[in-house]
Amino acid sequence: MRSLTFVIGTGRSGSTALSRILNAHPDVLSLNEFMASVGDVALPAGKVSGEGFWQLLFRPAPHFERMIRSGLPLPEFLYTRRPGRYAAQTTGIPALSLMVLPHLTDDPDALLDELCAAVVRWPERTAAEHHRALFGLLCARFGRTAAVERSGYSTGWAPKLRATFPHARFVHMFRQGPDCALSMSRHPGYRTILLLREIKARAGVDSLADLTDEHVRSLPADLSPLLDEHFDAALVRDRELPLRTFGTLWSELVTEGTEFLSQLPADQRTTLAYEDVLDHPAEELTRLAEFIGVDPLPRWLDTASALLDSSRRGSARRLSAKELDELRESCAPGTHVLERRPMR
Repeated sequence: MRSLTFVIGTGRSGSTALSRILNAHPDVLSLNEFMASVGDVALPAGKVSGEGFWQLLFRPAPHFERMIRSGLPLPEFLYTRRPGRYAAQTTGIPALSLMVLPHLTDDPDALLDELCAAVVRWPERTAAEHHRALFGLLCARFGRTAAVERSGYSTGWAPKLRATFPHARFVHMFRQGPDCALSMSRHPGYRTILLLREIKARAGVDSLADLTDEHVRSLPADLSPLLDEHFDAALVRDRELPLRTFGTLWSELVTEGTEFLSQLPADQRTTLAYEDVLDHPAEELTRLAEFIGVDPLPRWLDTASALLDSSRRGSARRLSAKELDELRESCAPGTHVLERRPMR
């Protein structure tokens, strides 16, 4: 593996399409939603054995399992579309299997077994060393030379990724605020995120792990069930959530991503605007390929252009004038930050 790059951003910004585009490049290992799947618990301090590291990659993500069992799977959950030997209702779906491995192969169960056989024999070492070995193993398995991890809703992980992989490169991907926020408002994952944030705010805690039984008992009846192993999907799907709250979330995330990027050396950072990719795909993807450290192959650029969908661009303009004004106002802080960002 010659290079490692992380694409961070708000999500709902064309980043899933970017993973498909990167996966189409013969030299790029596209690690689709890797961090979203394993979380930063897979980056523990100190050393861990190969078996211990494998368990961090294998154990199902509890929050995603609850959503699947409750009939609220995310569109990003590739494994549930073509299920194999694992299921949330019985065995649990291994973290790597839910979104990462089905992006790479049509037989994620076989690839999981192949990885397990290798990783559990690895010696005790740091999480960073294990990850580099894992990414290198996958690069060798698929004949790739550069690894690119891309997860939605990922700006919060960036500082820890930087500390763990100090030589990694970072791409901050974003989309215009009103369109992105509107897309968030229709996505069950982002609706759940806002509701869980409300739970933490009401309880006065920073993490759901800090909730006590007393905290849970004090929550309203339309919030506390979201912490159960199974809940009514309508509590997320049908609840009225003001659009402006998603605009505020977008502003927070793009500010977080922009501030993080500004602290990096110039050769380890770049930005990617969704609208720029739609307008100038060959130019923007050529620049991205060169930043990652691969050649912008003409055939790949043609394939990539075909994977882009501009039909949702400007979707917020179909809102009423009042709704659009309120959404733009809640997005204004983030929009201002992006306008002031350093030149790439």
